[in-house]
Amino acid sequence: MELDKEADEDKEIHLLDYFIVLAKRKKLILGITLSVALVTSIYAFSLPTIYWGRTTILLPQGGREPMWIRMIGEYAGGSSFSGPGIEPQLYTQLLYSGPVLDRIIDRFKLIEHYKNAVTKKDMHDMLKSSVTTDFVLPKNSTGVLGVQTSRILMISTKDKDPVKAADMANAFVEALQVFLKDIAVTQASRKRLFFEEQLKKVKEDLIKSEEAMREFQEKTGVVKVEAQAGAVIQGIANLRAEIAAREVELSVMKSYSTLNNPDLQRIAETIKGLKTELAKLEQKGGNSPDSLMTTGRMPSVGTDYVRKMRDLKFNETLYELMMKQYEAARIEEAGDPALIQVIEKAYPSKEKAGPERRKRVLTSTASSFLFSMVLAFILEFLEKQQSVSAESRERFKTLKRYLSFKRNR
Repeated sequence: MELDKEADEDKEIHLLDYFIVLAKRKKLILGITLSVALVTSIYAFSLPTIYWGRTTILLPQGGREPMWIRMIGEYAGGSSFSGPGIEPQLYTQLLYSGPVLDRIIDRFKLIEHYKNAVTKKDMHDMLKSSVTTDFVLPKNSTGVLGVQTSRILMISTKDKDPVKAADMANAFVEALQVFLKDIAVTQASRKRLFFEEQLKKVKEDLIKSEEAMREFQEKTGVVKVEAQAGAVIQGIANLRAEIAAREVELSVMKSYSTLNNPDLQRIAETIKGLKTELAKLEQKGGNSPDSLMTTGRMPSVGTDYVRKMRDLKFNETLYELMMKQYEAARIEEAGDPALIQVIEKAYPSKEKAGPERRKRVLTSTASSFLFSMVLAFILEFLEKQQSVSAESRERFKTLKRYLSFKRNR
């Protein structure tokens, strides 16, 4: 019990020693603390007031976004923007992109304002520090998940001039709309130029196909293979039937007349002429420009006809498809892709963004108070070291010598 009592007394003495040190150095502590608080207060209240400029926009729904909007993910970092809650982030990344920031810098002549910027990236970083973006929920909505999937974006800019802060917030929306429109027009223009070039090529191929078909028809006399083939077959059948009938008639006449009979000779000449016509239709090859195509040429001519007609139909169909795509690209190029809608435009307001003067003063005052207390204990320790006995000073010297990395002599 006595040992515990002595320990408590020692502890109480040690705590009193601390307070004695602080009381002994009270002027130093108060002097440092009050001096820092005064200087910080003067500095904090000399800083200009910074004001917010806020505007709220509504981003387009995912289903309404054109194909080109998905391609910007690479520009924004190579991410895949798919599904609700992820697609809106694309717009925030584009808001901080170089083309948008450069437009703001040029419009408000911020090059003179950011004189400490060494590179363009430094200037972009300084401008980014004055802009914040937050997804907000519609009124009467709650939940963190709702914020993650919200398409209502608040853009906030800050400046010491409330009018300039509001103008910059509105300018960011305009710059984003122009940037999106430029990208869309570029994509649509490329598409339109591509289809325009393809359309010229297909049109040339179509003209060549039409010329080839015309020359083929002029050379062969073919207009339509199916109809002419039927006419040739019907002609051969008629000739063969007539030849057969004439030969029967000739045989009958030979039974009762001589070879010098003029009628018999006439029928013989008629049969000979019919056989010549039949041979002309049935012969292989030939380049007769007659209206009826020879049976020997029907397979090759029919094959050539089918090939040329196939090329002609293919080029006609391709030309129609290209023309439709070309017209669609022209409509897309002329369209307005700026689907961002402004819900609430930014107006000059007295909403302060900084500086946080009270926080600055309290932080610096607390820091200086702690520093002054530590300094008081250090000074007290040094003072005691000067008043210790010679033996203790010798011990400190020995300890210092052995702690040194230099060679001890």
